[in-house]
Amino acid sequence: MKTSIFSLLFLCGGICAAPALADSHPADTISLQEILITAPHKTNVALTPLDVTVVNAEEIDRSTESSLLPVLMQKIPGMFVSERGFAGYGVSGGSAGSVNIRGVGGGNKVLFMIDGQPQWAGIFGHSLPDTYVANGVERVEVVKGPSSLLYGSNAMGGSVNIITRSQQAEGISGRARAMFGSFSTQKFNLSTGIRKGNFTATIAGQVDRSNGNREGSEFWLANEFAQLQWSASSHWSVGANADMTQSKANNPGTTQSPLLSMWTKIFRGTASVHANNTYENVNGGVQAFINWGTHKVDDGYAPGADPRDYLFNSTDYNMGFTIFETVNPWAGNDLSAGIDFQHWGGHSWNTDKADPSKKSAEFKECENEVAGYIMMQQAFLNDILSVNAGVRLQHGSQYGNVWVPQAGVIAHPSPMSEIKFSFSKGFRAPNLRELYLYAPANPDLKPEYMYNYELSWHQHFLGGKINVGAAIYYIDGRDMIQTQMIDGRPKNMNVGKFKNKGFEIDGAWRISDKWSVSAAYAYLHTDNTTIYAPKNKLDASVSFNPGPFEFTLEDCSVWSLHNGNPNGTEDYTLLNLRAAYTYESAVPVTFFVKADNLTDKHYEVVYGCPMPGTTVMGGVEFKF
Repeated sequence: MKTSIFSLLFLCGGICAAPALADSHPADTISLQEILITAPHKTNVALTPLDVTVVNAEEIDRSTESSLLPVLMQKIPGMFVSERGFAGYGVSGGSAGSVNIRGVGGGNKVLFMIDGQPQWAGIFGHSLPDTYVANGVERVEVVKGPSSLLYGSNAMGGSVNIITRSQQAEGISGRARAMFGSFSTQKFNLSTGIRKGNFTATIAGQVDRSNGNREGSEFWLANEFAQLQWSASSHWSVGANADMTQSKANNPGTTQSPLLSMWTKIFRGTASVHANNTYENVNGGVQAFINWGTHKVDDGYAPGADPRDYLFNSTDYNMGFTIFETVNPWAGNDLSAGIDFQHWGGHSWNTDKADPSKKSAEFKECENEVAGYIMMQQAFLNDILSVNAGVRLQHGSQYGNVWVPQAGVIAHPSPMSEIKFSFSKGFRAPNLRELYLYAPANPDLKPEYMYNYELSWHQHFLGGKINVGAAIYYIDGRDMIQTQMIDGRPKNMNVGKFKNKGFEIDGAWRISDKWSVSAAYAYLHTDNTTIYAPKNKLDASVSFNPGPFEFTLEDCSVWSLHNGNPNGTEDYTLLNLRAAYTYESAVPVTFFVKADNLTDKHYEVVYGCPMPGTTVMGGVEFKF
């Protein structure tokens, strides 16, 4: 394995590797002294024996990224996201944005949520990476490992909960940002909110546009977000939010198989209402949600071939509700329970380009899922030791019953240290495409599932100036859905297996008020060839903050990445630089610039899709 000099310097300077559990980077990992609540408040994350990492608004804003996925990949050890170019992931053939956590991902094995609402396409089941924007986000909570006890199907390999930002200060405040850079890229976003007594309202909008780094890879996106909240009393609050995204991503195909006129146009929306209660020994609530989407796809054509005479169309939806409550029946005991219901499905068809009223290959189907879960944690020895156990029973209209157990131990040998051990099960129900669409369809498929064993440790030193951590894990996956030839035809079958094992180490050090360093290293060994899951991944950064200036140098190194190349794996090291200057006034103004891939490294995350060389973006942000 070839390690760059910069990588070694970062690793040594950061003490050890991973996305810091640090006061120097408070966003990276949950503080041992701080309790953060997921949304919806199904349980306190401090009760979860799995490894939970939190990336907060400060880290997201400092990245100057408009998409969340690059930020998460930099901050979460063990997470990797496939990319095919400078802008836009897409959702059709040749799309990117596949998310792996510890080698488990692809399709819909990692559950994305917005304020606890599941986000995935109802027919194909995949996540929707272009819709996960950074604008209006308060924090992102990532669970590395099965989250099926709380969230059911699709949280098999982990969960990513995007928590939206609400107005905190009394009165009106907000921010506006404009960015310009390589490939005629333009990015604009605006967010503002008002708080008056017990009422808050927040709105945000974002527009991105780019020509992309390859001819035929143009991209545009618009996002709108609105949130209302009202504290009806000291014990009850109610709220509602809505989030909508429109985008069009063009795909030029691969260098080996180029395509003309391949594009995906999507509209996604999500909305919810909720009511939460908070008492001395009881807290919980209820949430009803719906998310939906419409997609129009032209699969393109090879140069010299005839254009396709049809477009693919689909609509999908996912609606339901969740009821949850946590009680403290006696000292040191937390008992969480809930009921979930989801109704999801979709409709797809082809339309004739010459006559859109002509439809063909029409499909429509839906599924229902209902579940109940209970989880209890009991603390002993003045919270030095806690024992956690829970179980979920989920029933699907297609696959029947699935039991999901989870158990773990959390120890605090000192106020500045934490040790977790857990056993958990995760599962993924087959999606509608696998069940009913195209030649390999098999309506008798059962869910995929995996068992996860994990041990983690986090430690603070020097009053939190130095933070280190480590985790080891073993994953046993079974009944993976794979296509086999049965009686002379392809058929989806529950025949696949895999075993993943690995470790992650992390460290961060606030050297002084001006200097800080952090690093993160993840190692993965799998007995199967897993695409877009590197064997080795290192992320590190050095920050220097003299007065109103801020400089950050980042390293991202990847080795032994299977990217679809039949002739081998991909290795690369990227260096990225961010610089900012803030002029303090009645309306603070920040000027910033970032340069990615400073060494102009040639690399391909997706085989046949060259990533851009050195790119530069600059902009200005106003806070009011």
